[in-house]
Formats: sequence, C-alpha cells, structure tokens
Amino acid sequence: MNIIAFSKALYSTWIYYSPERILFDAGEGVATMLTNKIYAVRHVFLTHGHVDHIAGLWSIINTRNNAMGDREKPLTVYYPSGNKGIELYADFLRKANSELRFKLDFVPLKDGEKVFLRNSTTTNRYIKPFSVVHTYSETAFGYHLIEVRRRLKEEYRNLPKEEITRLVKSYGSESVTETYEKKILTISGDTILLKKEDVTDTEILFHECTFLKKEDRKFNNHASLDEVIELVKDANVQTLILYHISSRYIRSIEKVIRKMQIPGTKILYVHPERVFEF
Repeated sequence: MNIIAFSKALYSTWIYYSPERILFDAGEGVATMLTNKIYAVRHVFLTHGHVDHIAGLWSIINTRNNAMGDREKPLTVYYPSGNKGIELYADFLRKANSELRFKLDFVPLKDGEKVFLRNSTTTNRYIKPFSVVHTYSETAFGYHLIEVRRRLKEEYRNLPKEEITRLVKSYGSESVTETYEKKILTISGDTILLKKEDVTDTEILFHECTFLKKEDRKFNNHASLDEVIELVKDANVQTLILYHISSRYIRSIEKVIRKMQIPGTKILYVHPERVFEF
C-alpha cells in the first residue's frame, strides 16, 4: 500500500503518498484518519486555499505537538505563491501554536519550481508544481512527483546484451545511457480539467471528478467524468484515480464508473464516504 486518500467534494480532501511521506492537501479529519501515520509526514503540498483542502492543518500541527509520538520531526508546508487564504491561515496557525516543539515552515512555490526530496529513499525524485484553472480568484496548483531515471541511448537499444556489457566495460555506463524524467504521480487539485501534456505518460493520475454528469455543473471550476475519460485516452496513463466526487452520486457512483473503460488504463475512484487505499 503506497497511497491513502479521502475526498468528498466540498467537505474534505487529502492524499497521503507514503513512500516519500508526502501529504497532498490537508482537509478536515486527516489527522484522525491517518492516526499515527501523521508523524511520518515530512512534506505537505497544498493545491489551493479552499477550506476543504487546508482545514486539517491545525489538527496535524496540534497532534504532532502534543501527543506521545515523535515531536522532533520538522514539517514543511508548500503552497502556491501569492495564495492569500493560505498565507492568512498560516499566520493564524503560527500565532495559535506559539510554543511548537518542532520546526514548522510555510514555503511559497512558483509554477514549475522543483522541490527535491532530500530525505527520499531515492534521492533522484522531486515535486514540480504546475498551474491549474479553478476559480478566478484562487491561485491553484497541481503537482507532479518526478523521478530522474537512466536508460540506454536509442542507438544501443537493439544490441545484444553481450555487446552492451562490452561497451559498458570499455567506455563506462555514462557513454551508453541517458537520463530522462518519469512522472510517477500526478495530482490535479481542484480544476476544470488538466492539459493533455500534464497527464501524458504519468504512472498514477489523481484527477478530480466532481461531476459524473456534465449537465450537473453550473460553473466552470470542476471536471466531469466524460471530460476526464476523454482527456486520458491515448495519454499512456497506467492508473487513473478519480477523486473529489460530489456526495450527490453516492448511490450511483459504482455503476456509472464501472461502465467507463480506457484501453491500457486501470480506472479507480475515491468513494466520498470511504478511505481509499492503493
């Protein structure tokens, strides 16, 4: 199990990626549902400042500061630069928790700014934020988790294994391989729809899907199921996880999503009333 998540549109959304101890968003109830795992979180990446995505920060900070778990581990909260709602909330949290026993930092990020995961088990991974369209007054991000990998250069890929071994021994692995970047995980945050280039070739895509029926949407600030499915077609996404689904679809969600198919892509969803594990 690498991912634990909960998402109910309007109420609470959070996604915990355990290999890198990252929490994407921090909706209400996150500390209660993660229990002792909350002490493992090293980084929090906020997509935007709406209350259902940030309200749980106070509980996280209070729990880590007062419970019997490890109170020495620092916590860094990253957010879209210029998001006034998050900045005001961060100021309040600092004042309300003036006697913290651990280091707490709030770090604004620019679109495309890389955050290298220094404490990662694999030091070649980083988070890259990208701008998304949500509401006109809200600065909002999605996030990529990217891993820098190595592969054979194209001109060597069809050679026999013995020949490749000989080349490596003679000239070194650097001469026959090249680096490339692989999107391990993509988080959409709240948005009308991601761009094709943002979802292409990602291994796991969390895309918000507030509306199972496009006609239920009154404003262009959230995605619908048909739009997301069309976006992911031919995008080489291994696993699509739909989240931020409105509770109005609780009775029909399984039946509706079961009908959706994308060749080569596994489709899962975060039920609005259940903790999701993957």
